[in-house]
Amino acid sequence: MIGAREASGIVTLAWRGLRRRPTRTGLVIAGIAVAIFLVCTVDAMSSGVKRATRAAAGETALVVYRQNRFCPFTSQLPQSYEQDIRNIPGVSTVTPVKIVVSNCRASLDVVTFRGVPAEDFARDHATETSPEAMKAWLSRSDAALLGPELAARRRLVGGDRFTAAGVDAFVAGVIESDTPQDQSSAFVHLSFLQEQLKRGGTGTVVTQFDVRVTDPARLEEVATAIDAHFAADQSPTTTRAETAHVARAATDVIALVGFAELLGLAGLAAVFALVANAIVLSMRSREREVSILQTLGFTRLHLALLVVTEAVLLGGIGGVIGALASYFTIAFVRTAMTMEGVSIAVPPSAFIAVLGVGLAMALSLAAGIVPAIIASRQSIVAGFRS
Repeated sequence: MIGAREASGIVTLAWRGLRRRPTRTGLVIAGIAVAIFLVCTVDAMSSGVKRATRAAAGETALVVYRQNRFCPFTSQLPQSYEQDIRNIPGVSTVTPVKIVVSNCRASLDVVTFRGVPAEDFARDHATETSPEAMKAWLSRSDAALLGPELAARRRLVGGDRFTAAGVDAFVAGVIESDTPQDQSSAFVHLSFLQEQLKRGGTGTVVTQFDVRVTDPARLEEVATAIDAHFAADQSPTTTRAETAHVARAATDVIALVGFAELLGLAGLAAVFALVANAIVLSMRSREREVSILQTLGFTRLHLALLVVTEAVLLGGIGGVIGALASYFTIAFVRTAMTMEGVSIAVPPSAFIAVLGVGLAMALSLAAGIVPAIIASRQSIVAGFRS
């Protein structure tokens, strides 16, 4: 068994061994930091995609969209559909929504305006909006309430004005919503957004209808009934669960994140290779030192622990630097992947940062096992002859 004093001595000796070769140690730590930065960033992107597209138990939200349309600019539905949808059995609430985006293609900085009736927004977001912000929003026809990601990304607060996608709005405040699609949206009055576009006019054309059903078990039944009702109409519809609608619109983003996950795996392999190579080179240049340690009373276990400790120190330092760099970069940039009017936020995650450090240390430990065994089996005579 190794006592606390011996363990402390081994850690100190391992640290001194790394400091004796600052160039090699620095390069290895930098390589590990870059790899873990990539891994943590990709994992955050993947987490955002899963959060936005994974159906939850008890989902009750449907999105009614124009059939065979993708970008919000091309989806135009008569607002008069609202009453027809409301009369379908199983429907709880219906909200007509006009969506305007600054860019319909995949992008990292898109402003999404969502025009909704004032009474519907007040009903659905009353608990997520401060009374002052809600009062300011209701009192002005050009007011906008911003999602937290959009407000942070554009550095906007209540009282500011901002212009995007040809829409000029007054910032009434910021909502505290955890819903993925609310994070990067600017909520404005439906009539204001329709008039700003100067086509369709007030109360005639919307992009989609957000529908809530009374029973999650009837989600598919209600979606089918809505599409069947408008199948022969001039503007037929396609109705999907909200998460399915996001997943379809963000197909390219999901494919991109899937490819990025392969790069993340390559980053983990790079960590293993960097640490293993550094430790092997270190042990080859220190064979005489190992023999001296053996003559001073170091057992095979002591030598193995020394090598493994050096490896774990390399992985731990590089992992901490890379994970912190990823966390603060994501927190500062406030990136949201947007395509066809749907947004997928990339949130900073302390759990992912800790997981990244743990992966770096675990891989470094694995990379140091073989060199540790080799060093522990080295004979004293062979070391002095090297």
